[in-house]
Amino acid sequence: MKIPTTMTDKALTIDGLETVYDALATAIDQAGADKAQLFLVKLALLNANALADENLFQQQIAAALQDL
Repeated sequence: MKIPTTMTDKALTIDGLETVYDALATAIDQAGADKAQLFLVKLALLNANALADENLFQQQIAAALQDL
C-alpha cells in the first residue's frame, strides 16, 4: 500500500527518514516514559495542523495502524 505523504505527494529520502527517526527517538527519550504518550499526541496534532488536510491525516492514521 502506498502511504500518502503530503498534498503534493513529496516524500523524504532514506537519509531524511533516518534523521527524523533519530530526532523522534531522542525527543521521546527526553519526554520520559511517563510523558511519551502525551508528547506523541501533541506532535501528531501539530503535524496534522501543518498538513492542513484532515482526510489525508486520517489515511495516515490508518496506514500507521497496519501491521502493528
